[in-house]
Amino acid sequence: MKIQDVLKKDVMLLDLQATSKEAVIDEMIASLVEKGYVTDFDVFKTGIMNREAQTTTGLGDGIAMPHAKNAAVKEATVLFAKSNKGVDYASLDGQPTDLFFMIAAPEGANDTHLAALAELSKYLMKAGFADRLRAATNPEEVIAVFDTAEAADKAAEEVVAAPSGDRPFIVAVTACTTGIAHTYMAEEALKKQAAEMGVDIKVETNGASGVGNKLTAEDIKNAAGVIIAADKAVDMPRFNGKPLVSRPVAAGIKQAEELINIILDGKASTYTATEGAATVESSEKLSLGKAFYKHLMSGVSQMLPFVIGGGILIALAFLFDNLLGVPSDSLGSLGSYNEIAAMFMKIGGAAFGFMLPLLAGYIAYSIAEKPGLVAGFVAGAIASSGLAFGKIPYAAGGEETLALAGVSSGFLGALVGGFLAGGVVLVLRNALRNMPKSLQGLNAILLLPLLGTAITGFLMFFVNIPMAAINTGMNNFLAGLEGSSAILLGLVLGGMMAVDMGGPVNKAAYVFGTGTLAATVADGGSVAMAAVMAGGMVPPLAVFVATLLFKNKFTQEERNSGLTNIVMGLSFITEGAIPFGAADPARAIPSFIAGSALAGALVGLSGIQLMAPHGGIFVIALTSNPLLYILYVLIGAVVSGILYGALRQAK
Repeated sequence: MKIQDVLKKDVMLLDLQATSKEAVIDEMIASLVEKGYVTDFDVFKTGIMNREAQTTTGLGDGIAMPHAKNAAVKEATVLFAKSNKGVDYASLDGQPTDLFFMIAAPEGANDTHLAALAELSKYLMKAGFADRLRAATNPEEVIAVFDTAEAADKAAEEVVAAPSGDRPFIVAVTACTTGIAHTYMAEEALKKQAAEMGVDIKVETNGASGVGNKLTAEDIKNAAGVIIAADKAVDMPRFNGKPLVSRPVAAGIKQAEELINIILDGKASTYTATEGAATVESSEKLSLGKAFYKHLMSGVSQMLPFVIGGGILIALAFLFDNLLGVPSDSLGSLGSYNEIAAMFMKIGGAAFGFMLPLLAGYIAYSIAEKPGLVAGFVAGAIASSGLAFGKIPYAAGGEETLALAGVSSGFLGALVGGFLAGGVVLVLRNALRNMPKSLQGLNAILLLPLLGTAITGFLMFFVNIPMAAINTGMNNFLAGLEGSSAILLGLVLGGMMAVDMGGPVNKAAYVFGTGTLAATVADGGSVAMAAVMAGGMVPPLAVFVATLLFKNKFTQEERNSGLTNIVMGLSFITEGAIPFGAADPARAIPSFIAGSALAGALVGLSGIQLMAPHGGIFVIALTSNPLLYILYVLIGAVVSGILYGALRQAK
């Protein structure tokens, strides 16, 4: 599309008065409403803010592109605005923003806003373009800046319409997670740098509106090498046998010259495609630690939406039961006593049930691609169900016999299972690599899934055994503490909730706490259960505190996750802190344990009792001292958050 067709002069704001992000957005929307391009201020603003809640549209280098498509927009419009002071827009680079493009697209405008974003991104990457916009003093000069750039583009296209034959030719693929701005900024940066270096280049964009400028087999054959600047999966097997360098999309924007030189200097590794490959594969060998982190985060990122969705629905089940009322003799059924609560509990439980299979499945997928996925899912399911093969007594005091029994290994078991499944599939793939070519097709669709699942499944029966011993030992230890020291009991239980945040240590403390409820309901509830819930609420709330007080040590995406963790913490969903604990365990987990143990100890010191097995803030009325209980949780969260933030290294 031609950006000048939707860049309206009558709504431009060349001297923004607002000094905060939301005020800037309000001022721009007000101009759109005043000129009739937007019919409802609140509806359109909701769309803009919903987009900002996903990730900031402050792209860095002083540029922001807030955008929305909804029913309040009458006509596709791009509003240009300029601040002479600069505004803290929470940009990706943390620097002030002074150039704004607000894109408004009607509900039925297909991909108008995506096309506008792509076009703007290309222009803004041109040398001196943003500075010329900053120097413009009236709308006509703004349009002239775009006209001049467009004319220069057309002239360049006429000069280099195809590879010349006497200059190096390379191909590239760019892709970012949202598929909008950075995809096209990387494309423009690579093209601009190649032109300066006398290199012909063709760049394929994997954007939100589809694949643009798709590379042909002939392009790839003729290319001296391939550059992948992507943060998400792209089609890789077509590059088999080509020199290839793979980096994040940000490198395509900031390090275009370096990437091109790697190809030209012959320093790129030759890419070898593997069966089922369709991912971004690095041409650089990762260290063991980095590889572990990459595979772990692949599983955690896929698991987290299920934890959030399912966990909050479960918390709502407790809220409804609390509002509707549950008889004191049925508090063990809290969360599923009333019909509406039971429905929320079942839906949330169904979502939560996918958590461990997803974690293990996508760890294995990251290691061994598609053949590893099924083996990983099965490993996670076995960790969740707790099947184990060992000597199990028929009954108390009875003879032992080899059998399958339920001894859940939880989060840690699924984590081990994911790596186990990926490793098993890699070993099998290597063992089967010399099969006749006529039978190679059976590997991915039959042999690897079948043998990988069977071997991983049998191994998982034994992985669960040591986890059962750990859980039993912890329960016996905690039982010995009860009654002798409420403070020590609270400290230990609270701290255990933060050790693995949903794993066997956490679950051992939780099971012990819930086991004390039946005998204590008549006396007003269980101190142990109160300590458990307080300790479990602290880690997610601590993440929020850390991201709030130490912003420079977290990425924008992590700060957004910090906001989500408010809900997770208040809902007693400790798993919300897992990504932060997994990414930096040496600093995060001890910090979380300190705050959780402190909250649990304070609860034990005051003898606060709880009659519910779950629910967080939604069942706070079921504690013997709600205000003091909330205070203790907040104290623990602040202590953990400050420790975590102080210890964490700056990004």
